[in-house]
Parts: sequence; structure tokens; C-alpha cells
Amino acid sequence: MIVTVAAILLALLLAHPAFAAAAPGTGAVTPPGAVQSSALNKALGQVSGDGKPLSLSLQILVLMSLLTVLPSLLLMMTSFTRIIIVLSILRQALGLQQTPPNQVLVGLSLFLTLFIMRPVIDQINAAAVTPYGAGQIPLEEGIKRSGDALHVFMVRQVRKTDVQLFSDIAHAPKFASAADIPFTILLPAYVTSELKTAFQIGFLIFLPFLVIDLVVATTLMSLGMMMLSPTIISMPFKLLLFVLVDGWALTMGSLAQSFG
Repeated sequence: MIVTVAAILLALLLAHPAFAAAAPGTGAVTPPGAVQSSALNKALGQVSGDGKPLSLSLQILVLMSLLTVLPSLLLMMTSFTRIIIVLSILRQALGLQQTPPNQVLVGLSLFLTLFIMRPVIDQINAAAVTPYGAGQIPLEEGIKRSGDALHVFMVRQVRKTDVQLFSDIAHAPKFASAADIPFTILLPAYVTSELKTAFQIGFLIFLPFLVIDLVVATTLMSLGMMMLSPTIISMPFKLLLFVLVDGWALTMGSLAQSFG
């Protein structure tokens, strides 16, 4: 099921009507249906220029090429960015360089992302993947429904100021509603908003550990231990504080709740 959802999401940016909207300032405007159909054929590699199916080797080549874009596409449109940045800042605040290792942090971020995105994945599965698999809807409609589910999730998390920023850069007209925001503007605004939120959470996490570093450094200086590194003394206290307050549960729970 996840593989099928991923394949639908892969063609989302090229086939969704919001993404296929003509850029402002261009001369001729291509009909949305034609743009969507052409982009969909290119994305999926199913139909050649003369309407004949592509050979198996070309289909595999196109599929492998699209798979290189899939990880970045999925990670940038989900909660993964905020989670991995916060966990990396937490590791730095504890004074640990390689503990937990990067593989563990990425694994935690992926599983927490699946947990947070579970309602969206279920919605895509129920509204798009299952009906398409049963032959009830065409592929274009399935992609549109998948895009709508992701669009709603991203709109809930993005800041209005970031959307306005990229709208002004693109000279886009004022949108009547959040549903009218195209992915060309929503995606960079969403990533920027996630970076801001991640650094805000990281700042709050850093504060208590910074206080411990200051207290330890001041104490060592008052005792005349100039040559002793404060990091060596403060690290056990920071680890003790983190364990006593059940830091991992608080961090993971707060990250999950931050998405509402």
C-alpha cells in the first residue's frame, strides 16, 4: 500500500491541477486538462509521443529516474524536516557528537513521520488508492485526490507570511482561499515554515542545557580549575537531567503534538 501511495505522490507535482497552473506573466495559457494529461504521461512513462506504449526497458528507465526524486519529494512534503532538525539540535545540546548515530536519528524521524502522517496516508488510501485499484476512478482523479489530501496537511502547517513571501516573489494574484494556493508556491513556503518552527523548538530545548553549561563553567572558574573542560563535567549532569525528565518521550510527544 505504501509503495502505491508513493507512486501516486511521485506524479503529484506534475499532474495536480494546482501545480500545472500557468505561471504569471506568460503569453498563451495552456488548457489545464492538456497540461495535466501531458505531464502525467511524462511522469509515468506510459505513453510515447505517437500514443504507443513505451517499451519495457524505457519504462524501467523512467521509473528508476523518478525514484531518485521520490525521497526528496516525500520528505519535503511531510513532517520529516521538522523532526530530523529538532533531533539533531537535541543531540548537540546534550553535547554528544555521534550519539545517537545518524542512522538512529533518521530511523526515529521516519517512524515518527509515518505516525504523524498516518491520517493523511489513510485518507489517500481510502479516497484514491483503493478506488483506483478497484477500477472505480481513473488515474488522474486518484492523483488529484491524493494531492488534495497533502495540500490540506501542508496548508494547516504553513505560515501565512511565508505564503505571502513566495506569492510576492512569483507576482501571483491574491488567492481566494487556501485551496487555490498552487504547489509551486505552497511547497517552498511549507519548507521555510518548517525550518522556522524546527529552530524555535530547538531553541527551547537548548535553554536548560545551556544553563547547566553556564553553572558548571562558573563553578570551575571560581574553584580555579581553568584547565578542566566544562563539557566533561556538564555532560553527565545534562544526561542525568534528560533521563530524569523522560526527555525522549517528552521530545517525541511534543513533536507529534506540534502538528496538531
